[in-house]
Amino acid sequence: MKTLILVRHAKASWENEEWADLERPLNERGLSDAPVMAEIVAKKLEPKPELILTSNALRALTTANIFAKTLDKNEDAVSVENGIYDRGTKFIINLLKTQPDDINSIILFGHNPDVTSMATYFLGNYIVSLPTCAVVAIDFDIEQWTEIEDINGKLKFYEYPKKYRKN
Repeated sequence: MKTLILVRHAKASWENEEWADLERPLNERGLSDAPVMAEIVAKKLEPKPELILTSNALRALTTANIFAKTLDKNEDAVSVENGIYDRGTKFIINLLKTQPDDINSIILFGHNPDVTSMATYFLGNYIVSLPTCAVVAIDFDIEQWTEIEDINGKLKFYEYPKKYRKN
């Protein structure tokens, strides 16, 4: 059994038009949503994810680091993969296929439309669009990551910040 947790980065700032897209930080809502969603993942997932993969974009990396802290992982446990940012779903799927088979649970932080497309693809059900900081956990009845495309996964849970906001 393998588990893949897909996370769309938390809400990013558009405050400064001079920031390159890779440099945009989380805004106030993103900084408040990420810890809440990380706590939900920590409570719902046993065992905790063994591998954390993230895009190199600041908003994704910051979201991943917030989750890592909540999951009792240090920042060294966060593996930055530049291609998650802009190389598309085929790159991400191939990246997953190269992971060691002794790792049973991976959490991946990325961007739309790729995160939504992968959730739709792996579940075999159409998802319109994952909101920022949404989390989709998918179980696969496989032994090796190379088999990830062989069968549809089963939805373990789908959570998003709006369900937990007080306002």
